[in-house]
Amino acid sequence: MDRLLKILFFALFIKPIVLVILGLNIRGKQNLPMNGPAIIVANHNSHLDTMVLMSLYPLSMIHKVRPVAAADYFVSKGGLLAWFSLKCIGIIPMDRSGKSNRDQLFKGCYEALDNGEIIILFPEGSRGQPEKMSKLKKGVFYIAKEKPKARVVPVMMRGLGRALPRGEALFVPFNCDVVIGNEIPVGDKSVEFISTIASSFEHLSEYCLTQNPE
Repeated sequence: MDRLLKILFFALFIKPIVLVILGLNIRGKQNLPMNGPAIIVANHNSHLDTMVLMSLYPLSMIHKVRPVAAADYFVSKGGLLAWFSLKCIGIIPMDRSGKSNRDQLFKGCYEALDNGEIIILFPEGSRGQPEKMSKLKKGVFYIAKEKPKARVVPVMMRGLGRALPRGEALFVPFNCDVVIGNEIPVGDKSVEFISTIASSFEHLSEYCLTQNPE
């Protein structure tokens, strides 16, 4: 039932909005992992980020794509938002309270990857200001290190923070970029891995048309 809900939600609402109304400039789609286990790491400026990334996949695969999201924002208070987040989007809730140890914190991610799913992680942690990068956190390194069979693929997005500004409920039509890079090796040191992700984001941003309108 959850799988059907997710397919219908994306087929009837999200894909038409994202792929028709928004207008995406997509580059490097051949790099998008079509089989799990895999980890997509992307910058984060808008709630649209998750919808756009998931919309790149065929409906037959939507149930295998799982975004990681803050439990305190999306599920802790219950109600319609929690139901929608869990059933229609299929998020992996993450506890940001600091009370969980590492294994508890990443348990949902580990299980998803063990099931051959593709998880979406935003290493900045939360949405920043449109088109501005925040400091990257090390969580993705620990997940990738624990699950070495999972490929790590970077994605840079621009324009979505303007299409759906923080605090707004309605989106504004705006040209948006999605640039998908090559797989990133994990290595043994978290600092080097995070630095590689940051460098990859910087490199991919050079291909964004909204940054280089000429």
